[in-house]
This record gives sequence, C-alpha cells and structure tokens, in this order.
Amino acid sequence: MRGSKRKRWVSTGPGIGRAARRAVLLAVVTCLGAALSFAVLPGADRPPAGQPGELLHTSRDPATVMPTPLDDRFYLPPPGYERTEPGTLLASRVGGTGLTATPVLSTEMLIRSTDAKGRPVAVVATLLVPYSTWTGPGPRPLISSNVAIDSLGHTCAPSQQLKNSRSTDLAAQIPLSKNYAVLVPDHQGPRQAYAAGVMAGHAVLDSVRAAVGTPHLGLDPAAPTIVTGYSGGAIASGWAAQLAPKYAPELNLVGAVFGGVPADFEMLLETMNGRNAASGVFLAATLGVAREYPEMMWLFNDHGWRLAQFAKDLCFAGLAVLGAIVPVPVEMLANVPDPTATPMIQRILAENRLGAAAPRVPVFMYHGANEVWIPLKGAENLYDDWCAQGVSVRLEVYLGEHVIVGATGIPGANAWIDERLAGKPAPSGCSSFGLR
Repeated sequence: MRGSKRKRWVSTGPGIGRAARRAVLLAVVTCLGAALSFAVLPGADRPPAGQPGELLHTSRDPATVMPTPLDDRFYLPPPGYERTEPGTLLASRVGGTGLTATPVLSTEMLIRSTDAKGRPVAVVATLLVPYSTWTGPGPRPLISSNVAIDSLGHTCAPSQQLKNSRSTDLAAQIPLSKNYAVLVPDHQGPRQAYAAGVMAGHAVLDSVRAAVGTPHLGLDPAAPTIVTGYSGGAIASGWAAQLAPKYAPELNLVGAVFGGVPADFEMLLETMNGRNAASGVFLAATLGVAREYPEMMWLFNDHGWRLAQFAKDLCFAGLAVLGAIVPVPVEMLANVPDPTATPMIQRILAENRLGAAAPRVPVFMYHGANEVWIPLKGAENLYDDWCAQGVSVRLEVYLGEHVIVGATGIPGANAWIDERLAGKPAPSGCSSFGLR
C-alpha cells in the first residue's frame, strides 16, 4: 500500500513485557470504568448496591456498547418507515440554532437513510435557513456543513449541541452570513458510528435529499449544494462526494470541500494507535466502525469489551483525556496478536478507504504539511486516485499541524465555495499548492 507500511505493535517500555502491560491495563481499565461509567457518563446504569464485583463482569453483547438512547420519542422512526425511499422526511420540529448572528429558521429532521450494510435506518439533521429572502441568481444554495463529531454518545451529536445556546460553529456561521442555507447532519448515524465512511456518506446525502425535497422547508430541489467538513467531518464529506453518483445522482451537487481527511485508516496505526493522547480518539473510531460492522467485536478481549462499555457515551473531550491517561494500542484489546492483519479487518479497512470510486463534482482538499496525527500521504494518495479517474481536484498544503490548518484553511475553502456557487467553473484537471 502506498505510503503505509504497517508494523506490529511491540512494547517499548524498558523492562515491561506484554503480560505486565496487560495486568496494568486490566487494573487501569477497571478503575477508569468505575469512575467514568458511574460518575461521568450521562445515562450510565449503576450497579446494584453492594455488588462491586459487577465492575469486572464482561458482557459480550454488541447492544451493550451502543450509545445510550436519548429519552425523546422524536428519534424513534414510525412503523413501516423501512418501506419509504431514502431521503424521506419522517418527522420534523423546531431545532436548535446555537450562537448565531444571522436570524434563521431551524428545523430538526428525522430522515430515512441507509447504513453501511444497506439496511434502513433513521438519521437526524438540522436545517438552518436565513430569514432574509434569497436575492441571488437561481435557487438559494445549500451548504452541508459536516462537523467533526468525533464522539461516541448521542449527546455529542450536532443536533444536540445546537440546542445549547452557548454552542457555535464557525463553519456554519460563514455561509449563513452570506444568506446560504446550512444543513448540519448528525452524520454518524443512529449508532454514532464514528469513522464509518459509508454510513456517514449516506447520512449526508439523505439529509440533503430531505432538505431540498420537502417543499415547506423553503428550498428548491435544484438548489446548488456543496458538502464540506474538516477532520472527522471530512470523512463524511469525502464519502458523500464519492457515493453520490450512484446513491443520490439526482442531487445538484456542485462541489466538495474538505480538509485534514483521514482517507486511509490503516495509516493511523503508525501515528495514533497507542502513541499519544490521540489514541483515545483512535480507539473511539475503532468502536465507531465496529458499531456498523459488529463482526469486529468478536475480536475484542475482556479488556476491549470493558473499555467499550464504559466509553460508549463519551464525547471528544472525554476521549482525548482517556487517551492521555491510558494510551492503549488496539492490539492489547484484541484476542488475536495482530487484529488489523486479519482478512475481516483488511476487508473493512478497504471498504472505508476513500478513492475507489470517482465523484462527479470538483473537489477542493487542504491538509497540513506538519501533520503528526493524520499523514499527508493519505491526502496525496486520494488526490492521485481521484485524478487518475478524471476528477477535478485542487489540493492545497499549508504549513502547520492538524488544529492550526483547521483554522488557516477556512479562507481558501470558503473562497472556493463562493466561486462554485456563483457559477464559476472549477479549473479542469488537477492542481496543487505546496505539495512535494
């Protein structure tokens, strides 16, 4: 594989062998499980009084590592929804807006979608439409702002965060200030399947279908639409662009803009797996993908099940803290020595690797030259793959690491968006800035 020579994980601590590390991990996981599950996590069940031994009990039921359901019947799809078409609006109500300077009408939507294995599921998205009349040419444009959720619990989803009056999202505020409509999908789907690319792409595309295909929401079916996002949001945006030609060809997508894209998860084994605070996010992504591919869970050992059960509702901040405290590699949570080398995991990695199919819209990508978590090589490979298939791609590489480029890449990304929505064609072919 280009730029990805995978190595087996080995213990590097002086005098600490695998058996000793496993013993330490068991103690740490048990203690953290007690603290997090019964003190921090929202909705976590407490063990019966007087039964501390319950902390050591390991259930191997995939249902026990799914996110805790929200106590809100709105999120329960109506009977028979499975027989409706993808993109059907199943329910709607007034949604949250977060902090915004632009007066908007917010609609929270429950939408029929499709999971990574082709099964019907219901997803949620929030549509923000400015009150100001659109006076530009053609229908009001739509921006699908796919935020980096990077979390495992339902309370971390954008629809929930927008209901918090203190939350804000710069990526949404810029297009709203230009009188564009903004769609904010909960693109991880009903299982909060963080990093599961096909699920995310379907959720974005079906959310766009519902937004432009429901007359009373105020958008036109021909609304020019751009998908955009950074980091975890880039997964959703890249997959939406790649899946659209076959899954949602009727949509008027005119471009895809994303940065810091983890296009190839196998590369992250060398940069995030058990190496630093990012290891908590890497383990969360592993569980997120396993929620869409539960066959992965049969590779979990007891430590893996315990960790998954008490981390199942954590948001990004909690996952980062977890990784800083216990930078655990996935190999220590598996019942085989090298789980990523198994045919099943190789198949799932391949199914979630961007680049195998071509978008039909121009693409603008940006990435950090000094990335320490998400290798630039992954973006370069995706650029090469899509260019070889005839996609018009612009790749810009900026000085800085992941967080810095997430901010410095905003002006260029929004300028590119404005040009496409103004009807200016993207340059044909592929080009790059700061590359090689």
